[in-house]
Amino acid sequence: MTTATGSQPPGGDATVDDHGADHQAGRRRRSALPVAAGALLLTGVLLGHRRLPGELGFLVETTLVFAGLGVPLLLLWALRRRSHGGAAAALVPLVAWALVVGPTWVPLDWSAPDAAAGTGSLTVASQNVAAGTGTAGESAATLAATGAQVIGLQELDGTSREEAGAALAASHPHRFTAGTVGLFSQYPIEKATALDLGLGWSRALRAVVDTPSGPVAVYVVHADSARLGAHDNRDRMLSALTSEVQTDDASRVLVIGDLNTVPTDRAFTDLASLLHEPNLSSGGPAVTWPTTLPLLALDHVLGRGVTFTERRSIIAGRSDHLATVARLNL
Repeated sequence: MTTATGSQPPGGDATVDDHGADHQAGRRRRSALPVAAGALLLTGVLLGHRRLPGELGFLVETTLVFAGLGVPLLLLWALRRRSHGGAAAALVPLVAWALVVGPTWVPLDWSAPDAAAGTGSLTVASQNVAAGTGTAGESAATLAATGAQVIGLQELDGTSREEAGAALAASHPHRFTAGTVGLFSQYPIEKATALDLGLGWSRALRAVVDTPSGPVAVYVVHADSARLGAHDNRDRMLSALTSEVQTDDASRVLVIGDLNTVPTDRAFTDLASLLHEPNLSSGGPAVTWPTTLPLLALDHVLGRGVTFTERRSIIAGRSDHLATVARLNL
C-alpha cells in the first residue's frame, strides 16, 4: 500500500521534534556548565578555605567575607547565557557563604538578655587611636561619654598617652599602660602586668579590674600588623595570647583590642574557641577598618564567664579605626 502524496510516515514529526528537543536540552546543559564550574569553585573556597596553603590561605581568609559578591556575578553570567541550571547552581555558594559568614551577621538584639541593673553590668570600650593623629584625647573623651567604666586604648605613643590620660583623669582615675597599650578604669586595677606575647616588646597587658560584682581579668592587645607575606609576628602574638587565656584561672576574662585579624582567619581560630565574641546589636558585619569605608573586622571584644548584652561601633577622634563599645552582664 502506498501513502498519499505529501503525507509523512506516522510518527515522523515526533522524530524531528525529539531531535530538536534533545538538541535544545544539550545546549542548555552546555550553557550551565561554566556557571556550575564557577559555583563549585566558589563553594569549595568558602567551605574549604582552611585547606588552602600558605599565603593563598591568608589572602582568601582575610577577604572571605567578600566571596559572597561572586554569587550575583554568577547569577548575571547565568542570565546572560539564559541558563536556568546555571542560576540554580549559583545559589549553592550563596548557601555556603550564609553558613560560613552569616552567623556573625545575626543581630545580637535577637538573642541577648536584658542588661543587668546597677553593678551587675559592665560597659567596656576599645579603640586603636592611631598614633600621630593628635586626637587620642578626643577619642578617650568620646569613649568615656558612652558610659564605659573600662577603656582600652591601642597604638599609644608618648604624646597620645598623655592626652588620653588627661582626658580620663577625672572619670577613670585607675590606669595601667605598657608599651603602646593602656587600660583606664573607674574601678581599681590589680595584678597588672605587661605582655610581649613573643614579640620582644610590649604591645599587650593583663590586669584584674576589681568591679563591684567581682574581679574581671582584662587583656588589652594590639597585635602586630598583618600583610601578605608578613604576618608571622601577628600569628605568633595570637598564639601566645591563646596560651595566656587558656591557662588564665580567672572566672571572668575579657580580651579587647586591635588584633589585626578577621574572624575567618585561621590564626584567630584557637583564640575564638576559648572565648565568645558578640555580634553587633543591630546586625551586619562588625567591620572597623578603615573608618571612611569599613571593610575588615580587625578590632575585637571577646569574653569568658560573661554575657554580652550590647555591641556597637562608633567614630571617635580621627583614628582610622572605629571604636568598639560593648555592654555585658557579670
